[in-house]
Amino acid sequence: MSALVAFSLDDLFLALPLDRVARAVRAVAATPLPQAPEIVCGVINVQGRIVPVINLRRRFGLAEREIGLDDQLLIAHSATRMLAMIVDAVGGVIECDEKEFVAVDTVVAGTRHVKGIVKGPDGMVLIHDLDSFLSLEEERALDTALSPAASAN
Repeated sequence: MSALVAFSLDDLFLALPLDRVARAVRAVAATPLPQAPEIVCGVINVQGRIVPVINLRRRFGLAEREIGLDDQLLIAHSATRMLAMIVDAVGGVIECDEKEFVAVDTVVAGTRHVKGIVKGPDGMVLIHDLDSFLSLEEERALDTALSPAASAN
């Protein structure tokens, strides 16, 4: 069995492995971060840590909209950093059997940012691949924007 944290963006249902998720919190305004990749809309302070806020709508090609009162930040960690992702809603934890997991490459070859699909209670759920979410170029640009020298300018 595998535990996943389900969340939504418009009609898109996604999930992350539970062990990658730190918490979900009500969305707050992010402080803009000059020189950050386009997908980063700013940073927030999470218990003394500066955490980049990611606009998932930009990554998945969804229509942009203002952050609403009901939106949430899903705070999770990739292999290299902690990220806060703006989501419409967090649906809770879903359990899925490993046999129900379908690797995304067996359905559509070359799909980025999604590593698999499972059937959830409300339909198909795309399992988000947080480790491949930021490209190497975006990782470098974010490191530069977060460096003390960049914030001194």
